[in-house]
Amino acid sequence: MANTILVTGGAGFIGSNFILQWLEAEQGGVVNVDKLTYAGNPENLRDADPARHLLVQGDIGDTDLVSCLLAEHRPVAVLNFAAESHVDRSIHGPADFIETNVLSTFRLLESVRAYWLELEPEARTAFRFLHVSTDEVFGSLGPEDPAFSESTPYAPNSPYSASKAASDHLVRAWHHTYGLPVLTTNCSNNYGPFQFPEKLIPLMILNALEGRPLPVYGDGLNVRDWLYVGDHCAAIRRVLKDGRTGETYNIGGCNEQKNIDVVNLVCALLDELSPRSDGRSYREQITFVKDRPGHDRRYAIDARKMESEFGWRPAETFASGLRKTLQWYLSHPDWVNNIKNGTYREWVRQNYAERN
Repeated sequence: MANTILVTGGAGFIGSNFILQWLEAEQGGVVNVDKLTYAGNPENLRDADPARHLLVQGDIGDTDLVSCLLAEHRPVAVLNFAAESHVDRSIHGPADFIETNVLSTFRLLESVRAYWLELEPEARTAFRFLHVSTDEVFGSLGPEDPAFSESTPYAPNSPYSASKAASDHLVRAWHHTYGLPVLTTNCSNNYGPFQFPEKLIPLMILNALEGRPLPVYGDGLNVRDWLYVGDHCAAIRRVLKDGRTGETYNIGGCNEQKNIDVVNLVCALLDELSPRSDGRSYREQITFVKDRPGHDRRYAIDARKMESEFGWRPAETFASGLRKTLQWYLSHPDWVNNIKNGTYREWVRQNYAERN
């Protein structure tokens, strides 16, 4: 396949949305390396053109595998979505986060650097390594603090965010030390189709429809900036095309919302789109549970660099993106039922039922 890109973690939530959007909007093929852990789901890519998309089950830390794929498919870019990515999971088991987000990212960078050095001069100049990261590396904001910019100092507060901060620093170092042409993006909270229901919005949707409690941490006043996944993917494509090597780009949704307001809006939309049989509101299922340790109070992204350099702004408002998200979950019951296995149910029990 000509003009191939290699995507890591492409069977996960953001990665699979990116691949489907890429195949629809761009030319060339995609080699997708995914470990296929609990959140990596091949069903997400059921509609991907098999002539242009190759899914390989494997670990980005497997140097032999990654080196062979690079040598065989000769990608023009590598996009690194692969990560352990949930704060609560990192609190219970930080070792997996260090292994994947730090050590495996290091091994991936070394495999890519060796491949890049062997390219012909023109191909070497055009090559890019794009690393997808998070706003959580910047720590927590107060109510009146300015939003995170690309120059905000890192101050991670969880094992997850610390491991992502470490991976960001490795990517930066491989550019400044070895000249690897890298790009880094730091995004706010994503939501949309194919998101594993450990995250707030899909968890609320599924619990509501099943008549279960809607668990809200603490007082529910933690604030996040919400970014529709389709907007995120479009921004990544633009950074890959036009971004300046060595630069970081913050990608945000311009949609700060309190957690409790998000849950109330999910309930209101479900009341409209899939009413309870007893005619009562899903809001009656909201339950406040013990807060998680080190819960950051507020995140907010300053995405003016994306707008000034590329003219990019999110296409979706929070209301329009959330409606699309609920409609997707309501219209894909088979996907939902297939992921609600023992692993998912045990996770919900461990993280929410035991907090009551």
